[in-house]
Amino acid sequence: MKLDFRTVLHRTIGPLDDLRPLKPARAHVIGNLPYYITSDILLRLFEFHDQFDVIVIMVQREVADRIAAQPGSRDYGLLSATSQLYTSVENLFTLPPGAFSPPPKVHSSVLRMKVAPRFDELQVKPAEFIPFLKTAFAMKRKTLMNNLKRNYSEEQIRAALRQAGLRADVRAEALALEQTAAVFRSINSF
Repeated sequence: MKLDFRTVLHRTIGPLDDLRPLKPARAHVIGNLPYYITSDILLRLFEFHDQFDVIVIMVQREVADRIAAQPGSRDYGLLSATSQLYTSVENLFTLPPGAFSPPPKVHSSVLRMKVAPRFDELQVKPAEFIPFLKTAFAMKRKTLMNNLKRNYSEEQIRAALRQAGLRADVRAEALALEQTAAVFRSINSF
């Protein structure tokens, strides 16, 4: 969690007769992540997304379902939106507890996450959009408007929702990233 991946991964030495640093290939991350810290590790890896090409992880099945969830499903939330903002997520397979010794009490799933940030496509800047997502998903049972009231006026929110063609009672988990980005761009244009 404290490692600066840029420092570690950019230390590539060129041929002996040419000591200028070469641009290193982007790294692959492969690991089995413990349930209690999966989100923190993924968010840390996303901070250094420009250093990675592919992230292949094994996580508890329920966490994998949340990461790969689509908008409108009960599992879709901040982890889904953030993961899909930075990567293209593919659920490869699920392993039963009996595949391990000793067997855990849960199923595990393996995900392949191809790093492909969507900031340009969505016309958002990560330093501003990520905090917006955190606010939008702050309280799962609340409407987007109620969550955003922490940082914006009701008038701004209503205008942004209207401009994006969304109802005032919409929840963040019902919106595709494109729609959330449209609300973000609109609300920040006032």
